[in-house]
Amino acid sequence: MEGPHRSRARRSSSAGFVLTGGRSSRMGQDKATLPWRGATLVEHVAACVRAATGSSASFGNVTLVGAPERYARLGLTTDVHPGLTAVADRYQDCGPLGGICTALEITSADWNLIVACDMPGVTADFLSGLLDAAEAAGVDCLVPESSGGLHPLCAVYHRRAGPAAKRQILSKSFKMHDFVANLQALTFPTAAAFVENINTPREWTSR
Repeated sequence: MEGPHRSRARRSSSAGFVLTGGRSSRMGQDKATLPWRGATLVEHVAACVRAATGSSASFGNVTLVGAPERYARLGLTTDVHPGLTAVADRYQDCGPLGGICTALEITSADWNLIVACDMPGVTADFLSGLLDAAEAAGVDCLVPESSGGLHPLCAVYHRRAGPAAKRQILSKSFKMHDFVANLQALTFPTAAAFVENINTPREWTSR
């Protein structure tokens, strides 16, 4: 379902977030810092998210959600990448749901493209198509679905899904699939290559 990338004025109603708060325990090193196409993996994902949301700034309209103290080590500063911001996860030890809840609490946009930093296969065209479909459908959440199942860590969430995320966290239910099941959600059929994440050195070297 990937189509021509379109950057439109209505992208002002969207925002992009990259989740960087994972522990990377199986990888043995911070996945965000892995080298990818002349930069780091997180820079690649952030650039795709930026292009999909239609901002003209280098990394404008993109927020990294995780541990801000790590970004200086990555060299991801506003001096190097104007418009890139970083915020701490407000909900520690809640898995990626905590990062999504943080994003939906701080956003001023209706449509929020949220992508994990460990998906090297994402492209701007794919993410732009995802945003287009979400806005057209008007649902709480649009989730890619491949042969491997749902991929809620590369999805578009409407801001109104924020209270549902907070309720799940307060109930100590952190499973992403449970969260999506409680929303008005629609799936977005896609090839697995766009949304596969990497967790181990073996997976990384096979890319």
